[in-house]
Amino acid sequence: MSNIKPADRVSAVQEYYFSKKLKQVAEMNAEGKDIISLAIGSPDMPPSQQTIETLCEVAKRPDAHGYQPTMGTPELRNAMAEFYKRWYGVTLNPKTEIQPLIGSKEGILHVTLAFVNPGEEVLVPNPGYPTYTSLSKILGAKVVNYDLMENNGWQPDFDALERMDLSRVKLMWTNYPNMPTGGAARMETYERLVAFAKKHNIVVVNDNPYSFILNDKPLSLLQVEGAKDCCIEFNSMSKAHNMPGWRVGLCASNEEFIRWILKIKSNIDSGTFRGIQLAAAQALKNSEEWHHEANIETYRRRRVVAEKIMQILDCKYDDSQVGMFLWGKIPEHYKNAEELTEKLLHEARVFITPGFIFGSNGERYIRISLCAKEEKIQLALERIKKVI
Repeated sequence: MSNIKPADRVSAVQEYYFSKKLKQVAEMNAEGKDIISLAIGSPDMPPSQQTIETLCEVAKRPDAHGYQPTMGTPELRNAMAEFYKRWYGVTLNPKTEIQPLIGSKEGILHVTLAFVNPGEEVLVPNPGYPTYTSLSKILGAKVVNYDLMENNGWQPDFDALERMDLSRVKLMWTNYPNMPTGGAARMETYERLVAFAKKHNIVVVNDNPYSFILNDKPLSLLQVEGAKDCCIEFNSMSKAHNMPGWRVGLCASNEEFIRWILKIKSNIDSGTFRGIQLAAAQALKNSEEWHHEANIETYRRRRVVAEKIMQILDCKYDDSQVGMFLWGKIPEHYKNAEELTEKLLHEARVFITPGFIFGSNGERYIRISLCAKEEKIQLALERIKKVI
């Protein structure tokens, strides 16, 4: 066994930060330390009652447990198309322009495999979702970072992008509303992304799971004329519908792109349980009142307490940011964000995310998740007051 070595790609990535850190937190909890986690964006509220009832009803049927089509059930594809029409005003052909996914993380894998050869380049935002980087590396693509900066509202600097050598770039990952920074989606940014994609023959992929969280005007990249010709958009049931563990997402684009993605996906998985697909179709019909009462008002109350934590820590934050996190810049006297977050973990027993995990432009920032009960966030505030 000592002569057996892993594939080279294993050494290209590290174990996911939260995978490692949650093991440490679990050990601390086993010692009775009662860590309050304000780190991960996993909604702690349930889906709508109709969603749960649909899952239970379908699961009772004896004929519902077989393999399902990789392209998704007609019910789910139709519901996804209706969702885009209702909320974004975007018309999609449910048969050819939508592909249900087992979560957006899986979609990053499939899209990269469908569009990028080993050695070709992928534009990844800094700061940005770590999986854009890690999966690109695993698949042999070269990661080229582009900067997002606070003084530009965490939007792409298109002048800087134009100065780059883009000759080997195949994909560009974007994520608006932005995670981790809370930078809002802007139609001007979307329009420039579509123009950029067409000019340089680059496929822009916008990851859009946060557009219903503390955001007054949900936007889609596909609202831009011609976007479907050169862009792909991901969306997800995890955040807005409180279904992170269900693993249901979608990608939407033109018929040809979807066909290429399905060719890859059909060789990797065998479809999602029918009960989950039909329940997700039901969730996509949730009313505006449900979104407002079940999510927006709850996150708004939590955000007030999270802002108090930022203030106690003397962290600067933009109060116009959107989404289920609060992103703040640490004071100068800390060497880096991890120095502060480790202090909070071990002295206040509160787990907050250091921004370095999202890239070098996040090194002096922390991120507080709003996915904890209001009383837990309030208790975290009280604990932090005692050590700061």
